Amino acid sequence: MFNFFADAGNLETITPEWLHFRVETELPIKMEGGALIDYRLKLHWIPIRWRTEISLYEPPFRFVDRQIRGPYRVWEHTHTFEEKGNGTLVCDSVNFSSPGGPLIKKLLVIPDLQRIFEYRLAHLAEIFEMNSAHGYRDAD
Repeated sequence: MFNFFADAGNLETITPEWLHFRVETELPIKMEGGALIDYRLKLHWIPIRWRTEISLYEPPFRFVDRQIRGPYRVWEHTHTFEEKGNGTLVCDSVNFSSPGGPLIKKLLVIPDLQRIFEYRLAHLAEIFEMNSAHGYRDAD
């Protein structure tokens, strides 16, 4: 499971088409601490360029991507992988700060993130033929 997530080429597969998400960095990307990955997408019809840095890379347990340039003031996405029975528990934890204040966060950002992660979960369940359970918690 870790290897699937560590392959940046798989991001397009598990990202909703409505984002028009594309990896711009030439593939394959050597995943390691310090690796930079460029993307482009459209969010509410606004074209966005996004650059992340892999700030922590500890296979097969976790890695962290941190926004260098993009739509958020802060974006730090931690992916963790833990063996559970005959499978792997995959957890996403995102620490973010968005522009526009609490109203924009509540009306646009959080619903968008929920839709994106729900899409991702559903597609992972299809790809790996697994049962899925998830939760969402706003840390604020």
